[in-house]
Amino acid sequence: MRILVTGATGFVARTLIPLLLDRGHSVRAVVRNPGTVVPRVDDVVAVGEIGPMTAWGAALEGMDAVVHLAARVHVMRDTATDPLAAFRKVNTAGTRVLAEAAAVAGVKRLVYLSSVKALADESRPEPLSEETMPDPHSPYGISKLEAERALAEISTRTGLEVVVIRPPLVYGPGVGGNFRKLIQAVNLGIPLPLGALENRRSLIFVGNLADAILECLTNTQAAGGRFLVHDGRPMSTPELVRAIADALGKPARLLPIPPSWLERGARLARKDAVLDRIAGTLVVDDGAIRRALNWRPPYYPAYGLRLTAEWFKALRG
Repeated sequence: MRILVTGATGFVARTLIPLLLDRGHSVRAVVRNPGTVVPRVDDVVAVGEIGPMTAWGAALEGMDAVVHLAARVHVMRDTATDPLAAFRKVNTAGTRVLAEAAAVAGVKRLVYLSSVKALADESRPEPLSEETMPDPHSPYGISKLEAERALAEISTRTGLEVVVIRPPLVYGPGVGGNFRKLIQAVNLGIPLPLGALENRRSLIFVGNLADAILECLTNTQAAGGRFLVHDGRPMSTPELVRAIADALGKPARLLPIPPSWLERGARLARKDAVLDRIAGTLVVDDGAIRRALNWRPPYYPAYGLRLTAEWFKALRG
């Protein structure tokens, strides 16, 4: 299969592209700037900024399928004057233009990497599933849901097969953001006031996500699916800290601070959203992809965390 991958230098693509090549597929990588090198890929196309004016014709020529990974990603401190407009420009309008061009070019299938945030931004006690009514509040989540709806309309009108994947937090070698900060804190032996938490969170190792994307590309039953994916078992934050510590060969320094104290401190420091990401419960139900595609994550979390720890230690020298 000839596959166009957008966001080809990003975190997920660095695992997905080698997997596609190893399985015998041909990859054309989409990057922003001319001259960008993508390991193992000779066919690299620069399209500039992704948005409503992106010209996709040359990049899509001869392609059988598209994996759309490129996005304006969620950040805790957005400096844009109008964050929603900025997210919509890339994530909604950019995705719509790509899908329209793909349909015209005769592409058969488009796999879109959305996010669990298209369903919900905040933690909640009940698991999220394909039956959950979407209720995003962040500009990022809103733009992702709008992109999903645009893709559904284009699919109905043109016959382009669309598959949507909604991952929770993705980790693995190269991870950034709060997950890398957590690894760093555990590695430095910093005591963490998280020992009394009894929350549950779904995560997905990037190797498992790449495998799910491959399945959605190649399985004939995937067309039209909207799939939540995760590692198979949610973990509490203390469990995650202990697992990271074990992978690093470090002690887990967890202080049993009552959650009510953490909540009070977060309110005073105006860090409620940060605490929600760390201490809240957000579990996804991946029953749809298991039933429709018989997909199971091939890697256990311990393996993914070990690879992540090895990468982090190598990064530190």
